[in-house]
Amino acid sequence: MALTTDRLGLATLRRLPVECRPLLRPGTVPTGIVHLGLGAFHRAHQAVHTEAAVAVAGGDWGTVGVAPRSTAVVDALAAQDALFSVTTLAPGGTATRVVGALAGVRHAPRDPAAVVRLLADPAIRVVTLTVTEKAYQLDPVTGTLCADADLLADLTTDRPPRTVPGLLVRGLLARAAADAGPVALVSCDNLPANGRRLRGLVTQALTLARVPDGPAGWIARQVSFPGTMVDRIVPAATADTLDTARRALGVTDLAAVAAEPYSQWVVEDDFPGGRPAWERAGAVLTDDAGPWERLKLRTLNGVHSATAYLGALAGAETVAEALALPGLGDVLRRLVAEDVAASFTPPPGVSVPAYGEEVLARFANPAIRHRTLQIAMDGSQKLPQRVLHTVADLRAAGRPARWAALVVAAWVRFVLGHADDGRPLPLDDPLADRIRAALAAAPGTPAGAVDALFALREVFPADLAADDEVRADVTGWLDALDRHGVRATVAGAA
Repeated sequence: MALTTDRLGLATLRRLPVECRPLLRPGTVPTGIVHLGLGAFHRAHQAVHTEAAVAVAGGDWGTVGVAPRSTAVVDALAAQDALFSVTTLAPGGTATRVVGALAGVRHAPRDPAAVVRLLADPAIRVVTLTVTEKAYQLDPVTGTLCADADLLADLTTDRPPRTVPGLLVRGLLARAAADAGPVALVSCDNLPANGRRLRGLVTQALTLARVPDGPAGWIARQVSFPGTMVDRIVPAATADTLDTARRALGVTDLAAVAAEPYSQWVVEDDFPGGRPAWERAGAVLTDDAGPWERLKLRTLNGVHSATAYLGALAGAETVAEALALPGLGDVLRRLVAEDVAASFTPPPGVSVPAYGEEVLARFANPAIRHRTLQIAMDGSQKLPQRVLHTVADLRAAGRPARWAALVVAAWVRFVLGHADDGRPLPLDDPLADRIRAALAAAPGTPAGAVDALFALREVFPADLAADDEVRADVTGWLDALDRHGVRATVAGAA
């Protein structure tokens, strides 16, 4: 196929190969969903499921996507009539298809009042979110809302909202004032008990804002917070992603994303205003997403973080490269079988070690170039739910957490700032300044580093930090990593 510099859009749909065309044409499906967070994951996951559900079962479930920060994705999508493509990266080849789930896009900082009006629109009955853990501004250990100056201004003044909690609360209050009907707020981020956490965020924000009983009661009655579990590996888009899409489509798509073949979505079925028929598009509807969430957070996300920290320290650029380190696969299997599987009760009929094997096979897909440094970002936010909850539940049951302690030690070694070969490692974390200050004031020993970081209550709860066995295990692993490096430590442990 001859390549062209024309952009993807409604005018070029007929030129696409038949197998690449969207299931829905933007503009033909009325809007019923607002999504906050237009990153690659949403475009490769919820948008795909929603488009497929509407294509099969119908419904007025077009989605308006709102970017809380980035202008680049909004501008790219606006220029393409809200169309974008998803390339599935299988070991045996690729397949690209355009998705037509988006009915429009907005950039919150450019016109926050318009986003508030959208959230208050009676036609909107579902609001979904993929804004990353830190955008919720919740303490990852306690779930307490961390109200900085921007959030307090959002909640206590009339200035245009700048934060995600501020947008949500303003939208809900406008909705209550208009008696606009029920709505479901659906977190699709990797937070423990994400539905309950989002409800807690809204409740705490309303209290801080001193909202009167009338609108606060309306929100309590009319707004639901279904929990979810989402799962698909979606690497950050690169120039190769755009090139692959262009070759498949014959037109340029500057909002193209790529993902693995696997995709799972578990959703608690609590939608007072209705919802798309997501179960017709492969989603699991359930009364309790908790066991599925723990399965994914502790097994997939926990193993992902373990691979990222150990791999980055050893110089591996991608997860697949890290898994090729001698002994790492065996160590991760022991992490799953001996620690994760013993820490919780999985969904009925699910074997945690078998699920872990599936996870490792997905991570080993050479077509998915998921960068270890990308996964290592925001570790202080991710570590509690991905690893420390496993440790806490094991210790509460009187069991050791040896392999999970290795993951914690790898994080400590990572934030110390240098790989095994001496190269600097970036610390992209909301607590970066606190972490650096704590380490700078500590003795330059493994025990000193552990003592310093275990004192961060935003990461380590007091009872876990005071557990001598956990502290000893983490310190022992950190000493081994310092002395011998990842390769020798992992090979010897396996």
